[in-house]
Amino acid sequence: MVKVYTIASGKGGTGKTTVTANLGAMLARYGKKTCILDADVGMANLGLILGLDELPVTLHEVLAGKARVRDATYEGPFGVKVVPSGLSLQGFQQSNPDRLKDVMTDLVSEFDILILDAPAGISRDGVIPLTLADGVILVVNPEISSIVDSLKTKILTETVGGHIEGAIINRVATSGNEFNTAQMEKLLGTRVIGVIPEDPNVRRASAGRTPVVVKYPASSASHAFKHIAADVAGIEYVEEETEEVKESFVERLARVLFRSKT
Repeated sequence: MVKVYTIASGKGGTGKTTVTANLGAMLARYGKKTCILDADVGMANLGLILGLDELPVTLHEVLAGKARVRDATYEGPFGVKVVPSGLSLQGFQQSNPDRLKDVMTDLVSEFDILILDAPAGISRDGVIPLTLADGVILVVNPEISSIVDSLKTKILTETVGGHIEGAIINRVATSGNEFNTAQMEKLLGTRVIGVIPEDPNVRRASAGRTPVVVKYPASSASHAFKHIAADVAGIEYVEEETEEVKESFVERLARVLFRSKT
């Protein structure tokens, strides 16, 4: 049976869409049939950061009743399926968010996991993804304004009958060992699924329109995303060997010696 998650945040700029893209890619990498859908039809960015922005059919056309969702489904990194929203204001104006439930009905039979990238903040369009999910995952920055806004989103989710699955703390400047997870769980009133460190590789990967788990798999942020994806998938996380790990001592020595002569 498909498991539906909504990735939500109380404010824009927390990295919600980046989390969606990387989490979805890693779930697919772990063998889960995964689809990520950009439910932020007004401020869509999911397709943009995955290089899927110039497309003939998007969720806008589906929500307008002009196309089927299968026509707006594209393949992303590691085989994750992506349903992006369009970038035009006209497409947004013609979209009917109430059709989202019908869209999900068409998708649930094909996937193990369906992830909705919800609009930030509190709005009518933002409430719908909260009610349709089996679990809502909050993306929170370790700053007071983000925490307060996330609490509002948590209360709204519970008010409309939704379930908070947990929180992902994104862009943490300190190391994971120094970050006080227990204190954050107490503040938010929910478990912390994972902590993603501040990592310049995330921006570099985004500029290349590729998830960091694909572009820089050995980076600190990628390791965090892999842990989180394993948690969501319900599997044990096993550290993957990178090319650096596989490289033998002799190969490393030869590389260093050769470089020193140039």
